[in-house]
Amino acid sequence: MNRLTVEEYQEAEKMPLVIVLDDVRSMYNVGSVFRTSDAFRLEKICLCGITSTPPHAEIHKTALGAEDSVSWEYYDTALEAVEKLHKEGYTVFSVEQAEGSTSLPSFHAQRGCKYAVVMGNEVKGVHQEVIDASDACLEIPQFGTKHSMNVSVTTGIVIYQFAKDLLFSQPPVQV
Repeated sequence: MNRLTVEEYQEAEKMPLVIVLDDVRSMYNVGSVFRTSDAFRLEKICLCGITSTPPHAEIHKTALGAEDSVSWEYYDTALEAVEKLHKEGYTVFSVEQAEGSTSLPSFHAQRGCKYAVVMGNEVKGVHQEVIDASDACLEIPQFGTKHSMNVSVTTGIVIYQFAKDLLFSQPPVQV
């Protein structure tokens, strides 16, 4: 199935995308983000605040070993991570329902740029000071009665949108 070993993964070229988890409390969500990040070969994950770090059995249960392949760093706050990422040349987006946010389907990542997306706490979302420090907000349109989604599901949708522009940019196929 052309699966990489952990060593091959760590040496392979990465999609220029970093996920920042801002006080994500569920270790199962953290593990799921690791697994999706591995699938799309992201640069790294920044685990911030109360977000748990590997090694942990609950993270491993959903990561299935991706916590060993995907690079990660821990920060006391997501704001610290965002400030460091800005210094490293990343454009930072918070994924949040906010005034003036950009609808995710209308956003297009540009090749040659480095991006980071901040995903918030399951109940409170992204901290306001992190939103304020971000370059912009991205929002996923929703059409049901709820106005939120699980953070690991949201992360997967956002990663896929970036992958469409950064990894899959070929002419559309007619079906």
